[in-house]
Amino acid sequence: MADKPSVLFVCVHNAGRSQMAAAWLTHLAGDRVEVRSAGSDPGDRVNPAAVEAMAEVGIDISAETPKVLTTDAVRASDVCITMGCGDTCPVFPGKRYLDWKLEDPAGQGVAAVRPIRDEIRTLVEGLIAEIAPA
Repeated sequence: MADKPSVLFVCVHNAGRSQMAAAWLTHLAGDRVEVRSAGSDPGDRVNPAAVEAMAEVGIDISAETPKVLTTDAVRASDVCITMGCGDTCPVFPGKRYLDWKLEDPAGQGVAAVRPIRDEIRTLVEGLIAEIAPA
């Protein structure tokens, strides 16, 4: 892993779980980690319930936009994390691949998204302790 590890979060639409995970990692690790997120079939916008749930904890993801998953994004990342949605990332030697099994927040209200947001935070905190401890 490079001096500054890089992480790619992937979910189908890059509109909920992967956006929240990227925001948490950026918020909690600061510039110690390079953060990317993408989707195999990006949505039109970030899930409004995810935006609201993150705003409740002081993180603004309202300006984020879903991005398409590219081979280059995977190649440039040390750790690739799929979000329990069956996505297949291109596989490159020397990369670490994880799958976080998380409920899909698509079509759900903010009350249903809060526990997903909190579970993602816990997973991100564990990841930071592993790859970029303070």
